[in-house]
Amino acid sequence: MAIEIVQPSVGLSNIAISETHGENSPYFAGWKAYDENPYHEKYNPSGVIQMGLAENQVSFDLIEGYLETNQEAVSWGKNVSGFRENALFQDYHGLINFRKAMASFMEEVRGGKAKFDPERVVLTAGATAANELLTFILANRGDALLVPTPYYPGFDRDLRWRTGVEIVPIHCESSNNFQITPEALESAYDHATSMNMKVRGILITNPSNPLGATIQRKVLEEILDFVTRKNIHLISDEIYSGSVFHSDEFMSIAEILESRNYKEAERCHIVYSLSKDLGLPGFRVGTVYSYNNQVVTTARRMSSFTLISSQTQFLLASMLSNKEFVQTYIKINRERLRKRYDMIVEGLKKAGIECLKGNAGLFCWMNLGPYLKDDTKESEIEIWKTIMEEVKLNISPGSSCRCSEAGWFRVCFANMSEETLEVALRRLREFMDRRQDERILHV
Repeated sequence: MAIEIVQPSVGLSNIAISETHGENSPYFAGWKAYDENPYHEKYNPSGVIQMGLAENQVSFDLIEGYLETNQEAVSWGKNVSGFRENALFQDYHGLINFRKAMASFMEEVRGGKAKFDPERVVLTAGATAANELLTFILANRGDALLVPTPYYPGFDRDLRWRTGVEIVPIHCESSNNFQITPEALESAYDHATSMNMKVRGILITNPSNPLGATIQRKVLEEILDFVTRKNIHLISDEIYSGSVFHSDEFMSIAEILESRNYKEAERCHIVYSLSKDLGLPGFRVGTVYSYNNQVVTTARRMSSFTLISSQTQFLLASMLSNKEFVQTYIKINRERLRKRYDMIVEGLKKAGIECLKGNAGLFCWMNLGPYLKDDTKESEIEIWKTIMEEVKLNISPGSSCRCSEAGWFRVCFANMSEETLEVALRRLREFMDRRQDERILHV
């Protein structure tokens, strides 16, 4: 039984009472609904299916197979000196073997098209910490970062909550598949400056942008030219880089910088983590990779607040240094994600729902705009609540991702078995059939 304590009127910090964490959005409300009534094919077949969480669970067997045949990676065995060395304090540079392995893995998932220097790899406890750390370094309280919409709802927490930095949306439109345009960039920048905010940089998510598609080279070139002209920074969040269905379509900002002989590279910073590609969000492994020496130095100093355990680094250094395993894993993981993507796109099509074409990531964006009562956020939330409460599917409404067009929903497909995905698609088809019947009755 919980202990009940009378809450006095003692004061707390501004962060403690701030609403900028974003936890009151439908995105997090959907998680709560799932936690209270989770689906299980045997024990709770009528429960809520989690389709709001972008986790990669399709290739756990490959990692488990590696660990079974490489026990030295998870067990210290007779290597007592190794245990003692890693059990003691490690400075915030991290294990050199792990930084080398991370740099090598980052090259591998990018098809060897770009090189990474282990001395520029700064380790953090996940991409969340990496994004916040960079925000602290690049911007002051009250300054602004430009972020294209729709964007990950967690950015309101990661970039704003503790830093006091503002997010100014770069409003993208479905008419061009939500691609970033020069006009949208200028509009967002002008809006921020009109509000007396100093724009410090742009954060883009590439290759798996919020729509599950790689950003085209032409667009990346335009963004780089824009930040150069405005004398601001560019953060490229590349956490899905190994989850590209067609790897030849992926273009890292690192590749463009290399082709430009690293001109203007000091304003570019890459965020990467193993949470999506290896499906290890619980390991809390992220990196900041910067071409700016001062950013690297400061990030490394600040990373002491978000260190990764030596045990985790030891294990992953072994795994990621195994070229054969890494290459096999990336190939099979991409094939499996492609199969899941095709599966959900076909399932949605059978339900009469169109979605944006993707080639990366762990989710797709479906369009329920034609089925809304009207073109408003309120109508979008109404159908979201119905799907949550009656259909028992947790999907994310576009409005929680700051999408300016009503009716778009993010649907994750890689965090469940194929059997569960089939159940979810069947529920959605039945729901759409009922909606169609109701529309006919009201005509």
